Order: sequence, then C-alpha cells, then structure tokens
Amino acid sequence: MRYENPVITGFYPDPSVCQAEGKYYLVASSFQYFPGVPLFESEDLVNWSQIGHVLTRPSQVELAHVPSSGGVFAPTIRYHRGRFYMVTTNATAQRNFYVWTDDIRGAWSEPVTVEQGGIDPSLLFDGDSVYFLSNGEDDQGAAGITQCRIDIATGRKLSPSRCIWRGTGGRYLEAPHMYHIGPWYYLLAAEGGTEYGHMVVCARSADPWGPFESCPFNPILTNRDKAPGIIQGIGHGDLVQDAAGGWHILTLGFRQIGPWEPYHTLGREVFLTPVRFGPDGWPRCGNDGTAELAYELAGDFRQERKRVYTFENTDPARDWCFLRRPAAENYRFAPDGLTLRGSAVTLDEASSPTFAGLRQRGFDFELSVDVDAAGGEAGVTAYMCEDEHYDLALRRGPGGWEAALRLNIGGVRHMQAAIPLREGRARLVIRADSLTYKFYVNQDGEERPLGQGRAKYLSSEVSGGFTGVVLGLYAVGEDTAVFRDLRVEYFS
Repeated sequence: MRYENPVITGFYPDPSVCQAEGKYYLVASSFQYFPGVPLFESEDLVNWSQIGHVLTRPSQVELAHVPSSGGVFAPTIRYHRGRFYMVTTNATAQRNFYVWTDDIRGAWSEPVTVEQGGIDPSLLFDGDSVYFLSNGEDDQGAAGITQCRIDIATGRKLSPSRCIWRGTGGRYLEAPHMYHIGPWYYLLAAEGGTEYGHMVVCARSADPWGPFESCPFNPILTNRDKAPGIIQGIGHGDLVQDAAGGWHILTLGFRQIGPWEPYHTLGREVFLTPVRFGPDGWPRCGNDGTAELAYELAGDFRQERKRVYTFENTDPARDWCFLRRPAAENYRFAPDGLTLRGSAVTLDEASSPTFAGLRQRGFDFELSVDVDAAGGEAGVTAYMCEDEHYDLALRRGPGGWEAALRLNIGGVRHMQAAIPLREGRARLVIRADSLTYKFYVNQDGEERPLGQGRAKYLSSEVSGGFTGVVLGLYAVGEDTAVFRDLRVEYFS
C-alpha cells in the first residue's frame, strides 16, 4: 500500500519510537507547552493516534517562565520487560531524567534524574545492562556522544561517563540512539543542525564502548541537496523493526512553504522512510538516501488524515496544548465549547497566558469560531512565540466594542485594523494558504475583512527556535469569554 509523508503533521519534532505488544508507540518534543511529550500509538507505522501525554503533572516538569523553545527537548521511548521508559532533557533546567509506566494509557512515574549532562538522552537495554547516552561532555571533558551504564531502578551511574564517538565532523552533533542488531552495535546520530543541512549519520562497533567505525557513505539519510524540494531538514532519526522483519526510520523534517520560499511555519513534522541492511551490514534509507513524499509499504492499511477539528471531536487532554504552567481554573471545556477566564498575562510574555491551542497541521485551512466576550479581550491567534503571533480579537475600546487585528513581528506590535462592532459577540475567521493568513469578522451575517499577514514572518527562519505555529483561543483581562462552534478545516 502507498502512504504519504509526513505521517504525523504539524509541530511534533524529534520523534522516537518503540515496538511493544504488537503496536508502535511514538513520543515527540513539546518544549514550553504543557502537558509535555505527546504520546502516539499505531498499528502500521503510518496511521498514528495521539493517546495522551507523558508529562501530565507540574511535579514532572518545571516550565514556569521558560523561554520559547526552552523546556522539554528530544525524548526517547523504550520498552523493556513489560515497562515503558521515556527519557528526556529539561534544557532550561539542564537536567536529564526519565519516567516510566507499566500502563501506556495510565500515569507515568515521577522523574528519575541521571547525573550525566548534555542533551538528547537515549537508553539501550542490552541483556542485564542499561546504557544511557547523550550528546555533551564526558567526565574528562571530552565532547561528543557520551555514555554511561546506569541502574534503571534508581538512575545511579554504574560507570564513568565516556565519550564514545565524535561524529563525522558535521556541526551540532546530536540525537544519539544505539541498537544491538546481530553482531553489531549501531549508533545513529544527527549532524548539520535541525535546519536545511540536517542529516542522519551512522557508526558501528562490535562493543557498546567502541571503537566505532563511521559508515563509509555517511550521511545515510538527508535532504540537504534536494532543492527545491518541499521536504527539507530531515534528521534526528530512530529505527524500528516491524512485525514482518522490515526496518524503518522515523525522523523529523519540515515542509517549506513553497518550492522557492525557504521558510517553514508548521514546525518539524514526522516522516517515515523504509530502511534495508545491505550485504555489508550498513543501513540504506529510502531509494537513494533521501526522504520522499510517498512510499510503498507492505500491509493491508489505508492512510487516514483528519481534516476537521471541532470541540466535539477533540479531547482537551490529548489534542489541546497550553503555555508553560496554565492555571486550571481559567479553563472550562464542554462538549460544545470552551470558557476562558483571562488574566493580566498577555501573549507577548514568556509566561502562562490564558491560551488553549491546536497545532497547525497544514498550510491551507479555515478556522472559524463564535466568540462571546464579557469584557477585556478575547480572540484567536496564529501563535509562533511571544514575539511572533497574529491576533484577531474582540475587545472593548474607549468607544465600545471592536474587532481588531494585531500583527506582532520581532517584538514589534502593529495594530493592522480595528472595526467597530455592535456588541462583543461575533464569529472570527482565519483563512490561510502557504503564503498568507487572512482575517475576517462576521457579525449579524456580514463578513468583513480586517487584513492579512505573511506566513514567512511566523516561520522558524524568522522567529528562530524549534516550534511551529499553534492556532490558539485566548483571553486577556479578568472577564470570561465563551467560544462555541469551533471548526478548523484543512484542504490539503
């Protein structure tokens, strides 16, 4: 059967995958968003359903006032002897930790800290030994992929941390994963930065401590020379074997907004590429070492893509995300709507405004929602970070109610337009394609445009950081706002 990439759309970067009990489980980075570490399940590696999050309690992760693209980096998920483990970095706190659960749909443990620095931690279970890997410095100050043995019950180091591989010479060595396959210990990593030069590199050794030999045709997977292809930034890969014995690699990557527009707004998404091991034992990825838009995959399945998101068909605990440390009392979800109580915190602050978001999943979409504001300001936002976001709001001004469009770029807050309204109740609409977001207000059946903003100013290339656009509902001020009849529909 044929499938199309990406297999998970929208801002779900740094994927890691494991196989357990006939199914596959995947986690992704969440950075400053809460709950932390989205968790997915699949039966075929193509169709993924989000079943929850790993970090669901403030005691598991400290996010208060972390900057955008701070917080939770690059998780790894592994399954061993009936137990799931997720290991990650709180980059702001500079702490590596893992949590565990015996019920993939249940609660995860409190964090267990590992006293090894660096980022992008990973685990290898090999017999009775557990190896902890990260990218950083070892106990002697040597930089590279660093490893120690740990006691998985306590996180205590059982060996010194030692640098085992320095990569192939590309910048920003990161994302280590090790696998024991046949006689070899394979070490995967990423180089080139999670940008247009991103790539997956590989090395192997007969011993988990090395020495490691680099693959003679590194990088084994990259789209860095595939211009002007839409798919770029392929890297940060994790291998998985399917039930039939075939191998695959799940990586992050991004879709730029056009063939000659080197910007991406959706964040880093999840791509699936077939892998085969050659007679020399080295892995070959895809058809020619690049990630394609589509592949054939053995199996009886049909790829499904969700096109419409509403209050009725989304779950607050799975689909929605919040900034940093949300005040639970300010949110009241119901089957047909959402009530928000605002605060003095605005979207311009690296704090916890009253904000509930859905990740933007495609370029061409329409968002519409009825908003009933009691006072203050309430509306919808295309949000990249506190310095870059486009807000369409109902607010009470000196002359009464108005609909306003505000474009924030580089911290410059520009009021694009304001239209007087009869009352603080209207339908707000965003229509977007890959290049432009357009904003409208509808009151009493009359739709009026307020203006537009170029998509590229909400891109990682302009804004920086590692996230993607989130479509949010928000409120500012001490009054409540009610949102009903939400519909986000994607057309491509």
